[in-house]
Amino acid sequence: MNKLLARIRDWQHWPFLAFYAPITYAWVWYYLKSRSLWFYTASNPTLAFGGFEGEGKSTMYQQLPPEFCPKSIFIDPSQSFEIVQKEIEEAHLPYPFIVKPDIGMKGILFRRIESAAQLKRYHEQMPARYIIQEFLNSRYEVGLFYYRMPDEERGTISALLQKDLMELTGDGRSTLEQLIASHPEAKNFMDTARQQGGDLNRVLSAGERYYLSHVANLCHGARFTDLHQEIDASLTALFDRISHQSQFFYGRYDIKCDAIDDLKQGRNFKILEFNGAGSVPNHIYAGRYNLWQAYREILKHWKAMYEISARNRRKGIAYWSFQRGRRFLKQSKRYFDKLKELDKKLVLE
Repeated sequence: MNKLLARIRDWQHWPFLAFYAPITYAWVWYYLKSRSLWFYTASNPTLAFGGFEGEGKSTMYQQLPPEFCPKSIFIDPSQSFEIVQKEIEEAHLPYPFIVKPDIGMKGILFRRIESAAQLKRYHEQMPARYIIQEFLNSRYEVGLFYYRMPDEERGTISALLQKDLMELTGDGRSTLEQLIASHPEAKNFMDTARQQGGDLNRVLSAGERYYLSHVANLCHGARFTDLHQEIDASLTALFDRISHQSQFFYGRYDIKCDAIDDLKQGRNFKILEFNGAGSVPNHIYAGRYNLWQAYREILKHWKAMYEISARNRRKGIAYWSFQRGRRFLKQSKRYFDKLKELDKKLVLE
């Protein structure tokens, strides 16, 4: 009984359907008002499906100021590995670097590559276009939620949070496998360590820090810290400028920076990606909110997304038709099912 009550209270880890079921009425209402299942596709007109899912990172980077984008090259899996190596040399991308699908989600097939052998293994099995990207060893990774009504100059930063990776600290005696097994949270990520090519028999020296995953989301054990107190006029003005250039109206930016003050001043930061209509306001998981407050935050953001879409619709930006959206989702499901299956199997040795 105690375990059951603990699971009920731990709403942050409820299954997706259980968590969202009490507030699905809002989506039904927006469906009825808009007369479209895909009303959100007008929220970000320059992103496929409004950025709900299936948008390409290459498309995002084309819309952002180049100085804010990490150094990246885009690889077709049909290319020979020799050509890939040549492109890496020409781009001056040193190891280690990051690889990930151009169209991805939730860290699927995201890997840190330490050697040519690891990259070759990844390239030979990857079935879709992917990105080779510089590894940014910045102090902070932050998520910034932004929305702006069409035809309005100024938007709103509704959330800013720090994302800390799941990490272990060596004691000079225990192997990596032992450290993972004895950690109350990390023990669920043993397979992640194997997939990333970690040597589970390695003994970490005393005080050595080891990241189980370089994906900063809840699925990979990241912890969130609310930084709402850092939101100010300079930060909002910066993302107003970026939003006007990219025609990005609603969603979350994932950013790497060395200092929050640098980010406010518009220097020394890179935008890893921005996520559109499918973005979750992840600040609800940063410890400030109870369940009902979390629901209020989600409903507030959904209302903003609906209003943005409706205003864009009045400007002549059509919602996707039922058939177009249905085809897109079916194709997207087939694509992600394939990537998920490979993600489970692909181990970098």
